[in-house]
Amino acid sequence: MDRGMNKIVIVRRKTRLEDLKKRYNTIEQARFYVEHLGADFGDYEEEHNNYLNALETVQEIATDKARVLVIDRDYIPNMIFGKDDIVIAVGQDGLVANVMKYLDGQPLIGVNPDIKRWDGDLLFFEPGDMERVLPNVIDQNYDVKKISMGKAETRDGQVLYAVNDFFVGIKNHTSARYHICYNDHVENQSSSGVIISTGLGMTGWHKSVMAEFRGMAKAFNLPVVQDKKFEWDNSELVFQVREPYPSRFTQAELVYGKVDPKDKLTFTSLMSEDGIVFSDGIQDDAIEFDAGMEVKISVADRVGRLVAE
Repeated sequence: MDRGMNKIVIVRRKTRLEDLKKRYNTIEQARFYVEHLGADFGDYEEEHNNYLNALETVQEIATDKARVLVIDRDYIPNMIFGKDDIVIAVGQDGLVANVMKYLDGQPLIGVNPDIKRWDGDLLFFEPGDMERVLPNVIDQNYDVKKISMGKAETRDGQVLYAVNDFFVGIKNHTSARYHICYNDHVENQSSSGVIISTGLGMTGWHKSVMAEFRGMAKAFNLPVVQDKKFEWDNSELVFQVREPYPSRFTQAELVYGKVDPKDKLTFTSLMSEDGIVFSDGIQDDAIEFDAGMEVKISVADRVGRLVAE
């Protein structure tokens, strides 16, 4: 199990209590604010303590087996991972997705820090499991769950990956103006944005938008088609246009479509400012989508590798 110069990278997130402390400067002031609203501050403390205990357990086990680096998820976009690094995300499913899109083949282990609080579809392990899991991963004797990703790229070389979904639109989610090209179909559109989902993301934002579509169909006595089930490794994306507005200049026919590796999907911004393309709910690491910027969305060659056992 000689790791040489490679390392185990543990990614942590801030707890709600840490966010409150940052906002109100001290724990006492945070407690006063929460209890003044009639909420239970003890729940924040319990969650915080459980998380730190889980993080400590993972770190102790990992330190016994390799060099270890613990990093907050805020710094992940600037992190340079070694090709043989092992990455552990201690947190909710969102943390796993946020980390995975910055990896290029490195194995990622999802650890559930509080099984009574979080379900964790991507969190296959508990903290204590690292004692048996890490030696197997170090020896490359493990199974992986492959997860397909989406890729957004611009003509000037900017690239952004998505594990769940992309959002193309305007920062405040109001009316966005853009030109959409899907294979040979072209439209000028005004909408509250476009969601492009991966197979994994079909149970996220995509599901919410589809619920609205089905509700409208039912209200007008139209046939309701059940959405196709996508596997996590499915090499196909699905896009949906939210609230498209037809006018003299804008159209609203191209509102849904599937993108496989041979399809072409591009967006060109018609907005002077505040246009944005972000992925997996993270706006801090995004592509500015302002006047004339063209963004191509495609199935990524990069595949996430989530350790299963």
